[in-house]
Amino acid sequence: MSLSMLKQPKPFYMIFFIEAWERFGYYGMQAILVLYLVRKMGMSDAQSFNTYSAFTALLYALVSIGGYIGDNIIGTKRTIVLGAIALAVGYSLLGMKGEYWIYLGMGVICVGNGLFKANPSSLLSKCYKQDDHRIDGAFTLYYMAINLGSLFSMILVPIVVQHYGWSYGFWLCALGLVLAIVNFFMCYGWVKHIGSPVGLQPMNWLALVPVVLGSAAVAYACSWILKHLSVAHWLLFIIGITIVLVFLLEIGRSKGAERAKMIVALILMIEAIAFFILYQQMPTSLNFFAINNIEHNILGVGINPLSFQALNPFWILVASPVLASLYNHYGHKGRDLSMPSKFAVGMFLCAFGFLCLYVSRFFANDQGIVSSGWIILSYFFQSVGELLVSGLGLAMVARLVPQRLMGFTMGAWFMTTATALVLGGFVASMTNVPKTVHNKLVTLHVYTHVFLEIGLVTLVIAIVMALLVPKLNKLASAHEQIRLNG
Repeated sequence: MSLSMLKQPKPFYMIFFIEAWERFGYYGMQAILVLYLVRKMGMSDAQSFNTYSAFTALLYALVSIGGYIGDNIIGTKRTIVLGAIALAVGYSLLGMKGEYWIYLGMGVICVGNGLFKANPSSLLSKCYKQDDHRIDGAFTLYYMAINLGSLFSMILVPIVVQHYGWSYGFWLCALGLVLAIVNFFMCYGWVKHIGSPVGLQPMNWLALVPVVLGSAAVAYACSWILKHLSVAHWLLFIIGITIVLVFLLEIGRSKGAERAKMIVALILMIEAIAFFILYQQMPTSLNFFAINNIEHNILGVGINPLSFQALNPFWILVASPVLASLYNHYGHKGRDLSMPSKFAVGMFLCAFGFLCLYVSRFFANDQGIVSSGWIILSYFFQSVGELLVSGLGLAMVARLVPQRLMGFTMGAWFMTTATALVLGGFVASMTNVPKTVHNKLVTLHVYTHVFLEIGLVTLVIAIVMALLVPKLNKLASAHEQIRLNG
């Protein structure tokens, strides 16, 4: 990472820390919520996995609505503050005792995340002119903010829970959002003249009131849906099928190169489902595997098993500058891998991440416990795979889809992610172990068998993706040629 990348306008640093504190709250909650649902709410492993998956699916499904509100109704900055307040309230409610407060808290968090998530990046993009050479570095650092916040929260929150109790863990997450709000108002002057057009106008209270009331109504609706998971699953299924049918209809209306590109975009979105199913295993099946069958130390230093999840942001922070340097080095020589090739390599790495966990069973001790080195290696493979897949897939879809369908496609991408997260919950529930089973050798067999199945299916998908690389490369080259000649 070059020092020039750190030279950014003042608003960038404000947005950087707001995002870091928001992610501190979210990932701290993620680190403990699934286990809380099991130990305090009395759910089975499968119930907790499916509840958490429906919860995260709703989080993603509401993001595009929050972006629209920020751009067109009350303004980007006001939506950020409203979302941060809702998140702080939601995490605080999780710290209250009782089923009602837990479900209500999750509902409020769904709305808060929907309001917040799209708007800091939207505000950041408005801080630069289109030809500003600093923008690539800015978004690279911005991605690091996400991982810095999650790294520290996934380490600290489980420790707080261990020593002081669950409520204090959730309240620490809420504190992260309070600090984000304080940070925003202390540095507000830096972004006073930046934002969406509607956000630069005086506050329209007639617009704000419906947004607040609507947010409250949606929060209660999400709370109810999470209590009735079949409703959530059917709702996402119907929306998913509708999106696919609309996309197929648009493909049928298209002709020539446009049709070919849209077919490839559809294939990429289907491939993305596979990746996010794997991603959903981190707070669910991988988390419980670490609790039950991984030694609770790294290099002899004791660690709360919930904090193994911090390995994901740790490896991303380590690998990001290395990959950026490699892209730059080989790019100058004209030997950098194409985006489709990186996408395929990323899926191969994700497959290796799960297959190595299966191999770990052969190195377990007599009590069914394996070295923490195996899960460290697994997170390394999956995190580097995430860097190669998660952002690149959306970028490729954006390049392939016609401008007239861009808004629909971005919304479809978030819904694809939501559907994948629900499916990830179903996959994780395959590792469900009855509460009466305490034999570590039994849990080792259950977890690693499912990880083998996940790894093999992912490997097949990666091979198919690798076979599609020449076609995707040809299509991307043709698209660039048309763009340059047009």
